Amino acid sequence: MTAPIALQFYSVRDELAKDYEGVVKRIADMGFVGIEYWGAPGKSPEQAYQLFNGLGLKIPSAHMPMPLGDKKNEVLETMDAIGAYHLVSPWTDPQNYATEASIQAMAELFNQANEVAVENGLKFSIHNHDFEMAKVAGRPAYRHLMDTLDPEVLFQVDTYWAKVAGLDPAAVVAGLGERAPLLHIKDGPAVNREDHMTALGEGVMDIPAIVKAGGSHTEWLIVELDRCATDMLEAVAKSYTYLTSQGLAQGRI
Repeated sequence: MTAPIALQFYSVRDELAKDYEGVVKRIADMGFVGIEYWGAPGKSPEQAYQLFNGLGLKIPSAHMPMPLGDKKNEVLETMDAIGAYHLVSPWTDPQNYATEASIQAMAELFNQANEVAVENGLKFSIHNHDFEMAKVAGRPAYRHLMDTLDPEVLFQVDTYWAKVAGLDPAAVVAGLGERAPLLHIKDGPAVNREDHMTALGEGVMDIPAIVKAGGSHTEWLIVELDRCATDMLEAVAKSYTYLTSQGLAQGRI
């Protein structure tokens, strides 16, 4: 059984600023099963949920701050309002991955966030960039992270950034197994962080190998294009068509 396709909302942030409801309708009409929530301005979480739900779009996950400190209540209330069950930490300062000691401290913070998430019926995941995959003391930083992380903490593997860091994305996904239920799927040259990305199937990523590596552990394939030299909505539509026409993922159309 192939995993369903969602779109990370951040991909269409510029388009949303011009026509929020029209863009969401286009995403639904393309055939996407879900949206990975990102707090784009223009709608409250409650309004976003009503819009997505009315168009038949599921919200499996959301990129949110960690539910700690003065952000705790806001994050938990947002997750409840949109009905998402995967809370994903999207970013921390790269300096947190500079040394073994800083990585351990980061892992302990993630464990605290996970504890709050689990207490509130949520799953907590870490989204990576290239720096979490870069080597520190001879090993990729995320492997050091796993030495201290609670086994319940999950990973949202951004397969493109793993490639930029010089790793084999399929091997990373396979190695994490059931701890990687959410996969970010991108394409492009995969050389530098600043490079423009492309529609899926038009770059260097071996997407079939990545999907195969995830196997039955993959709950969602999430398309995300941080930036694109071509029209973003066209690239998103092409990405959907690529995944479904290749039998790699499940859409609604």
